[in-house]
Amino acid sequence: MHGTAHTSPAPLTGGFVGGRVRDQLPDEDRGELESLLSETRVIGDRQTLILRGEKAHRATLLLEGYLLRSIARDNKRFIVGVHVPGDFVDLHGLILKRLDHDILAVGPARIAQVSHEDLDRVTRERPAIARALWFATLLDAAIHRQWIRNLEALDAPQRIAHLFAELHHRLTQIGHNVNRALRTPFTQSDLADMCGVSAIHANRAVARLRELGLAEIRRGDLYTSDWKALEAYAGFDPAYLYGDEMSY
Repeated sequence: MHGTAHTSPAPLTGGFVGGRVRDQLPDEDRGELESLLSETRVIGDRQTLILRGEKAHRATLLLEGYLLRSIARDNKRFIVGVHVPGDFVDLHGLILKRLDHDILAVGPARIAQVSHEDLDRVTRERPAIARALWFATLLDAAIHRQWIRNLEALDAPQRIAHLFAELHHRLTQIGHNVNRALRTPFTQSDLADMCGVSAIHANRAVARLRELGLAEIRRGDLYTSDWKALEAYAGFDPAYLYGDEMSY
């Protein structure tokens, strides 16, 4: 399965703890969070987890694979976010009670869920957990702002390069060993909808990265021998991912 979570003493929440709170969550809070997410399930490729406007009753933690945020308008799809293991994908549903977009799997994905009732209780009783979840939603917003900026500032090859540079950093933060290859189940259509271009332009952008000797993308997998060169080409600055340690 693409995006498989790394081994952790906390098998369900280890990616979240490592990728979001930088090991600053007290052990008893980690245990409490782990206990809330005891049941897991796998959703299939292109299966929708929650639909736009649907009443939300649970929060979802992605354990393995990738989930997309998607908005469909006038028979056109816009992918407005990509989630990797360790991400809570719908925390805002706790307060808003519904989403303004769909969340669906791309490739098979394993998830764990916690009821809003339990999540509301634990955020009131354990402020460190509440702060960690708050940080997660703020980080999602920072990533979203960067995606908006990319649509204005970068051309199509740079957008695709930036997308993979971001995924490389996000996966590395949760302990994945992403060396020469970053494997995803993304189709050419997925890349086009993530980057706000047509499928033809996405195909040309992929070819351009290959012509420049920066990367080759085959069936969603990106191969590169120089991540730094790819990042420089995309103008990638990881500051918006807040990779420095947090203090509680």
